[in-house]
Amino acid sequence: MNKKSRKAWNRSTGSSGIFKIGERVYGTEFSKEMIDTDLKGRVAIVTGGSQGIGAATAVTLGKAGASVALTYNHSRSKAMEVTKEIQEAGSEAIALRLDLKDRASIDGVISETVDKFGRIDILVNNAAVGSASVAHYADPEKADQAMIEINTLGILLCVQAVIPVMVEQNYGKIINISSVGGGVTVFPKFKASDGMSKCAVAFLSRQIVADYPHHRIDAFSICPGAVNTRMFRESTLDHLSAETREAFISSLPARRLIEPEEIAMLILFLCSPAAVVCRGAVIDASLGLGVRPGLISEQR
Repeated sequence: MNKKSRKAWNRSTGSSGIFKIGERVYGTEFSKEMIDTDLKGRVAIVTGGSQGIGAATAVTLGKAGASVALTYNHSRSKAMEVTKEIQEAGSEAIALRLDLKDRASIDGVISETVDKFGRIDILVNNAAVGSASVAHYADPEKADQAMIEINTLGILLCVQAVIPVMVEQNYGKIINISSVGGGVTVFPKFKASDGMSKCAVAFLSRQIVADYPHHRIDAFSICPGAVNTRMFRESTLDHLSAETREAFISSLPARRLIEPEEIAMLILFLCSPAAVVCRGAVIDASLGLGVRPGLISEQR
């Protein structure tokens, strides 16, 4: 578009970004408020909010003004610490126990949140198990089944429980935490049930948008890479020697781990009006590991 055409376009659309073709009006009212991450008046559920990405997200959303219901399974004391941090930042927060293998537990979290805060604007499906942490929930012979039940079916049930609330209020943000392994790419010797479960999570976000194209319900999947969390340490780092661990981290993109707060800031952006154009997106948040998954083995 040349300079003259651009000026004509700007005059026809105005600064709002709205334009007409015939009698139809297209576009969106663009303003700096679109990237405003002030969440005052919003209510968020963050599953697995007692540690790692979940805790960082719960605190980030709370500091942005949202009222937060964070869930835990075993770590009640850690959940209460996160709740206290949010409250000290000036937002309301509650901690609720959640068992993703139990539909009644999931329904209970949704109903308790609505009873407490009156609505649910944001659901962050973060709670999950990994190839090592699944051992806390199932014997080895049942680990694959538990992986699918928790990581896939549990998240599906959370979405099914919250959708009626969001449809009624005609607003909602659903952010599903998948993984670079399964959600974006494939790694040799990656636990198959783990990758399958994360692949399904990425699909679910797209399906939500396909099912509700004309509602103000946005869904996204985030696929983190090597994040500095207990889950990643248990599955990948803890069994390595100090020297091997350092070499492994040095082989990662940017030669470092991703911090949970970095993923939390991405989630905060997705909660803003500006993220609507990305509805249904599966976001590679792996520092580039997703586009070069062989990087680790290349350095060996």
